[in-house]
Amino acid sequence: MPSLNSSSPPWLFRFVLSIVTAINALNALLGRCAAWLSVMLVVLMSYIVISRALFDTGSLALQESVTYGHAALFMLCMGYTIILRGHVRVDVFYRRFSPLNKAWVDALGGLLLLLPFALFMTYVSWDFVVRAWQIREASSDPGGLTIVYCLKTLIPVTGILLALQALSEVLRNLLKITYIYEDSADNEEDSPC
Repeated sequence: MPSLNSSSPPWLFRFVLSIVTAINALNALLGRCAAWLSVMLVVLMSYIVISRALFDTGSLALQESVTYGHAALFMLCMGYTIILRGHVRVDVFYRRFSPLNKAWVDALGGLLLLLPFALFMTYVSWDFVVRAWQIREASSDPGGLTIVYCLKTLIPVTGILLALQALSEVLRNLLKITYIYEDSADNEEDSPC
């Protein structure tokens, strides 16, 4: 929980902090749930390999489900990765910055890079997904999955989740800049990626 340097935080601080907390909770929940897909993917891939090697049988639908699961895992965990500071950061000067300067860099990066990218991704993929739903797009391979449109839906969903997480990061860092508070992420050492 963040600690504020003044004795009583203003209502705006609490309101913005509640928005940040809610967005982070949403992405953390989705990230933790989606992470269980990795277990399912290991089991499914093992089954595919064993059935092919021992019984010389295979299923295109099962193979495609591994691809779909991997895509879902990747896309649904993007916001969670930002929360955990697991994204790639080119760290030439950032490590030497003061917490206030780091907050400025993170706020501007979220506002000028991450948020526009997320909104662009959502906007560009929207018609693509709508068309897929209109025709109930299925795999072009015989025996493949018939829910390609569901997989494509994850593209704008990911854009929305990333935009929300970008908003959360910008607001969190603006709170650091404005109210000079510390949160738990300040006490963790940034891991080089």
